Amino acid sequence: VAITLAVICNSLFIVIERSERVGRPSGIDDLGTFTVDSLGFAAGFDVRDTTQADLAMLRAMPGVTAAIATNTVPMSNGGWSTGLSLEPSTGTGDDDRDAESSALYFADEFAIEAFGTQLIEGRNFRPDEVGEFNQETGIVVDSIIVTEALAKALFPEGSAIGKQVYGIGSGNRVVTIIGVVDRLQQPWVGSRDIEQSTLVPARQVDGNYGRYLVRSPHADRDAVMAQVEAALQQSNTGRLVRRLRSVEEVRQTAYRQDRAMMSILGGTMLAMVVITGLGIIGMTSFWVTRRIKQIGTRRALGARRFNIRTYFQTENGIMIAMGIVFGAVLTYGFNAWLMQNFDADRLPWFYLPLGALVMAILGQLAVLGPAGRAAAVPPAVATRTA
Repeated sequence: VAITLAVICNSLFIVIERSERVGRPSGIDDLGTFTVDSLGFAAGFDVRDTTQADLAMLRAMPGVTAAIATNTVPMSNGGWSTGLSLEPSTGTGDDDRDAESSALYFADEFAIEAFGTQLIEGRNFRPDEVGEFNQETGIVVDSIIVTEALAKALFPEGSAIGKQVYGIGSGNRVVTIIGVVDRLQQPWVGSRDIEQSTLVPARQVDGNYGRYLVRSPHADRDAVMAQVEAALQQSNTGRLVRRLRSVEEVRQTAYRQDRAMMSILGGTMLAMVVITGLGIIGMTSFWVTRRIKQIGTRRALGARRFNIRTYFQTENGIMIAMGIVFGAVLTYGFNAWLMQNFDADRLPWFYLPLGALVMAILGQLAVLGPAGRAAAVPPAVATRTA
């Protein structure tokens, strides 16, 4: 009982926590969006011209709601990040500014429509605000759009619109927040600041790699995916078109381990409950068999069936209570171990009393059968000799 209580409380907490994590909204249209990568290999491949031609073609295709060139998407577990601060960098190695972690999504004036997020304050990018960058120039922009969570983290006491921050690009460049979207999660599903992201109006134009995010109506997504792949392959034979994935598939991959853990822990909890229940039944049945003559004597002296049944239920209840006491120690000890070794959260207080109630109910249900058989022992058994 003690071990089962400790396992159930901590496992149930982990399962519920992972379930909430798996089901949390990404901030984009998961069912209607997909990504496709372009990798040039031909001599003289120009990523700038290719990107411009691809976007013009994609946005003109039937079934395409919006398309952008970007670097990553939520839940992909890969991307760019930075720290946004209200103060410029000191230029020293021991910079002690208060900076808020943020993922960076490169996009253009179609970003909000392509991602499917909602602008709740401020405005969208203008075409003239979208720039280009490479490894030599770095990111050179004047405006950004941030998520609501990041805006509140940077400016908890007021609006972030029109405020200036540091951390985008190098050289202590200052940028202005022109818009706030409701949600756009970071690519890293394990991040503690997962709701803090930034849209940057920039496009990388060096190298030979590009990634497109395309949005379409949910019912047409698969058909549009096939059409987009074929169109990109035909439009430029000097590159490879690969990694065509829906964001729904990205979500499934990102949370695969969480779902596996939930299944394993669910099976473990069920097995522990069944084993504990069978153990209680077996133990009570054993004591009933050993006390047959004693039970018969009590029945001969006037004990009713109710008295016999209550006796075994009370005895079992006492042992269950002892198990719960030891289980409480094990429960919080196990949780402390998980916190120290796996960065788990502290177990909320109400899990223990709920677990104890479950164990108490399980114990009483498990003892009903053996207690009923004990109550059915006739008084005549007392007169028999072993």
